[in-house]
Parts: sequence; C-alpha cells; structure tokens
Amino acid sequence: MTTTAPVNDQLPSARPPLMGWPAVVSVMLGIFAIVTTEILPIGLLTSIGSSFTISDGEAGLMMTMPGLLAAISAPLVTTATARFDRRLMLCVFMLLLALANFLAAAASDYWLMLISRIMVGITIGGFWSIGAGLAERLVPPASVGRATAVIFSAVPLGSVLGVPAGTLIGDLAGWRTAFTLMGALTVGVLIMLLVLVPPLPPVQATRLGVLGGMLRNVSIRFALLLTFLVVLAHFSTYTYVTPFLEQVTHASAGLITAFLLLYGAAGILGNFLGGAWVARYPRTVFGLAAGLIATVTLLLPALGRWEIGAVTLLIVWGIAYGAVPVASQTWFSKAAPHAPEAASVLFTASFQATFSIAALVGGVILDRTSPSTVMLLGGCTAVLMVLAIGAHFAQRLTGPDGKERS
Repeated sequence: MTTTAPVNDQLPSARPPLMGWPAVVSVMLGIFAIVTTEILPIGLLTSIGSSFTISDGEAGLMMTMPGLLAAISAPLVTTATARFDRRLMLCVFMLLLALANFLAAAASDYWLMLISRIMVGITIGGFWSIGAGLAERLVPPASVGRATAVIFSAVPLGSVLGVPAGTLIGDLAGWRTAFTLMGALTVGVLIMLLVLVPPLPPVQATRLGVLGGMLRNVSIRFALLLTFLVVLAHFSTYTYVTPFLEQVTHASAGLITAFLLLYGAAGILGNFLGGAWVARYPRTVFGLAAGLIATVTLLLPALGRWEIGAVTLLIVWGIAYGAVPVASQTWFSKAAPHAPEAASVLFTASFQATFSIAALVGGVILDRTSPSTVMLLGGCTAVLMVLAIGAHFAQRLTGPDGKERS
C-alpha cells in the first residue's frame, strides 16, 4: 500500500549532526509547550471556574475543546499543508499557541477562554502531525531512532509536569500568570524554531484515503479501542483530581500542589520504565498501566479521604499514566510499520478525540454526582481495558523468541 505521495522531487541536503540536534530539541520543546498548554487548566480548574462564576464541570470544557479540535485538525492539516515548508508551518502553529496563551491570560469572559482553547486544539493537531515525523530529515540515518525518542519524550514530560507546574504558579501568582508565562515560553520556542530548524520543503504527504484504509487493519482497530478506554479512564478522572482533593481529601492549596508535583515526578519514572519494556512486552506494559489506573481510581474514594492515602495513590497513578503515551504510540507503530506518519496521525487523532470526550463526560458526571463517583466510573472503564487486553492475550500466543506480538 502506498502511504505517502511525493510533492517535491528535491530532497533537502543532509544536515551536519551538530546542526540537526538543536533542531530536534526545538521541535521537542514545541511539543512540550503544546502538551503543557493543553493540560494546564487541570490544576487551575477550580480557580478559573471561580473567576468566571461557573461550575467545575463547565470549566472542564477547557479540556474538551482542544482535544476535539486536535482530532479534527490532525488529519486535515497533514493533507492541506502538503505543499508548504514544514518549518514555516511549525512556526505558524507555535505563534498561534502563543496568542492562545496570551488570550487566555487576558480573557474577561469565559467565551474568550474557550476561543483560546480552540486555538490550542488547532495547534495540537497541526504541529503534531508535522513535527512527529521530522527526525529523519534533521539528523543522519543512524541517529533517527534517538531523535524520534527525544521528540516524543515531550509528551510524557509535558503531561506529567504541566499540571503541577501550572498549579504551583497559579498558587503563587494566580492562574492568569500561569498562562502568561506559558505564552512567554512559547515565544521562546518560536524563536528557536526560526533560528535552529533548517528550511524543510515538503517531500511527502499522507493521503486521507490511506488513513481510511488503515481502519480496515484489525490491529489498528484494536489499538484504537485500547487508546479510547485508557484515555477515557484517565482523563475523565484526572481532569477533576483537584476538586477531589479539595472536597474529599480536604487538602490545602499548597498540599495539592505538592501532591501533583509528586505525581509528576512519578510520571517521569513511569515513562522511562514503560519505554524500557514496551518494545518487547507491549501488552504487559499497557495492561499493567491500565490495571494500576483502575486500582487507584477505584480506591481513591475510600483511601483518598486521608492525605497519606491520597498521595500514595497519586504516586502510583503517575507511574501508571507515565507509561500510557509511549505504550499507545508503540502499539500503533507495530500495527502499521509500513506507514509511520499515518499511524502517528491516527494516534494523535484518537488520543485527542478521547481526551475531549473524557473531559466532557467527567464534567457532566461531576456536576450531577460527586468527585468520588467520577473516580469509580473511571476505574470501571480502566477495568474494561484490562479485560480487553486479557482477551487479546488469550487469542495470541507468545512468539518463539519470547517477545509478545501486539
């Protein structure tokens, strides 16, 4: 199957290694800024809601909007920008992200905040669909694997550090300051992209028809199912972890910040552990992560009433979720080794679409029940994923080399 279409016969000249790696780091920091901006409201949810006099569930729309727009823009941008210089597009999306952060910081009404989040969503789908596959154009062939790992490391780092960092800044100087500083960081990344990334004329573009054709792949459909269940379980609950800690644990603002920082540190550990094992044992890593998320969210309503119980479970949760992005991405890559860019687009679109649905569903449940109910339902969803992996494991035997086949 042809996965890409040539749009320019002139390949860019090879870049010297020392010039290529700063470009790789620039792209990684761009994705880091995007991921951090996307989840920044989680730790600031209550304070933002209070500023606009809305409920925590309504404030959760800030998480729904980016994911929905990213899911739509990921495949569309990949095809619509086929003939534009990739560096130019990266810079355009980074500028859009900076403007979104500054708009959020200055928003006088909630609808302005939602507009800024729409801008964030477009940036996520556009920047990610382009930046994820650039490693092979920035460094020598022997270094492509490491460069790709560096670029994708921005996902867990942004995911696990964005919430506690935003909460800490918001605690010290207010939530608007957190968005202002995020905007300033984004401007810095934009300058790095302009200075360090070489011109990247378009070479190939993934067709929409290829993406549709991949959905006939059984392994791709199963990867979509697993990603849907684990992301739904995680973000329908974690989006509202601050209200839980406030209302159930009765933790102070400073203690919540400390708890989320510990969660972030645990997430980094989980990312490294998952990354070390996922290539050989994708089912085990994915299943274990889902099992731990299920255990934590089911136990939180009972053990989370005490501070020691809450922080212990949050640490376990951080380790578990830290392995999820790399496990999901690896599963997609193994399911479609012949079409890495298309697999990346499907991963991004499915992850972001479910992210959006999860935040919305969790917010609706929260407004009608309680934070504890949100945790219990999220835990049940994670259990479904564990059962799905178990059923998949029962159908496929371990290979003769001792490696799992995904």
